[in-house]
Amino acid sequence: MSSRRFVVQSNSGETCYTNLFACISQEEDGYTVQIRLYNDGRPENNAWGEEMADSFETASMLLEAIAAEFWIAQPRIKIELRMQDTATGTRH
Repeated sequence: MSSRRFVVQSNSGETCYTNLFACISQEEDGYTVQIRLYNDGRPENNAWGEEMADSFETASMLLEAIAAEFWIAQPRIKIELRMQDTATGTRH
């Protein structure tokens, strides 16, 4: 995992988020991790970002670190996986 900080773009100056949505997409050279942080009670309070990871484990650690940094409870985390099945050439 890279040592640089995951950068998110926010619509407001606040950092009070209640939910995390992440999409991990398998690419030819690694994984793309797209993240959206948001607050159910304040729709204008949201942030998003994208990062590349060299492995699925690295992508998972990135999500774990962001959830911990913003105190997102596990039931409020949703993850979508987009994996390539190299045997059939289809996406899942």
